[in-house]
Amino acid sequence: MSSTELRICAVGDELLSAVGDPRALGWLGRVVARTHTESETLTMPLSVPGETTSGLSARWEDEFARRYVQSDQVDHRLVIALGHNDIVAGMSLARSRLNLANILDIADEKKISTFVVGPPPTAPSIADSIGELSAAFGDVAGRRRVPYVDTFTPLVEHEQWNSDLAVNPGAFPGQAGYGLMAWLVLHSGWHTWLGLPEDV
Repeated sequence: MSSTELRICAVGDELLSAVGDPRALGWLGRVVARTHTESETLTMPLSVPGETTSGLSARWEDEFARRYVQSDQVDHRLVIALGHNDIVAGMSLARSRLNLANILDIADEKKISTFVVGPPPTAPSIADSIGELSAAFGDVAGRRRVPYVDTFTPLVEHEQWNSDLAVNPGAFPGQAGYGLMAWLVLHSGWHTWLGLPEDV
């Protein structure tokens, strides 16, 4: 990286704010801790509890613009962290797809490099629906050649993940679960997206 500052704006729901993690790091904090750059890194998790992709689509541009500075020395990046709230709100799969597509298309028009993290299996009662939502999000991102991390498929039958959910109220992961999410992000193109050597 040639810039002197890396600014990562991350938008999403409460999972982005590390709810349920006794260390208060969440997956994003763990990922950033393993991201070593020569640039000063400023990470801004901008979460709204219970947010759907409609809410996210409506606010992300303003959130990003407030943290943008016109400078060749600042590398601005956008992380979109998706949850399962579209399902809870009764939103159609087509609407969820369209909301993410709109976000990614606008980001592309504005030349904002974007990375998408899909919804993990946080609510066992709607696991099948979360799987369908994750696949739809992955398809939308893939069609636009935007990096997408499928956290659902590797975790839905993962013993440690499910044990972590079982002891946390509200169907949120704890320390171990967020660690698993961080591992998936780090090994799914994160460093490549930032133009860095792969983490080992």
